[in-house]
Amino acid sequence: MAIADLRKSDMMAHLLDALDAGKDIGHYGRLVFAMVARHFLSEKELIEHLQKDRDFSEEEARSLYQQVQGKDYNPPRRERVLEWQQQQDFPICPNPDDPDACNVYKDLQFPEEIYEQISEYHEQKGS
Repeated sequence: MAIADLRKSDMMAHLLDALDAGKDIGHYGRLVFAMVARHFLSEKELIEHLQKDRDFSEEEARSLYQQVQGKDYNPPRRERVLEWQQQQDFPICPNPDDPDACNVYKDLQFPEEIYEQISEYHEQKGS
């Protein structure tokens, strides 16, 4: 069920397909995957998927998961995904010209506390 939920996002489906094919999705691809997937997959499942990246060990996958979980990173906004994509070869966002593409907040339903954290951040920032 959780993988099916993640696949509602074209970007996450793209990342899952690339991982299933053993492709190197790059540092930021792995980071985006972990930041989003941690809300849908168990720690074990997330680490197993990250290990499918041919250039990423179990130890590295576990470390990335613990970093993202420990710092409680929110899923990145589309703009951040596009910024990160410029810094690596693998295209995280499969269709960057589509203004609706790679917006995980539009495509996926996150736990309510994610939306509350974002709202609190914007209130503190004054925006």
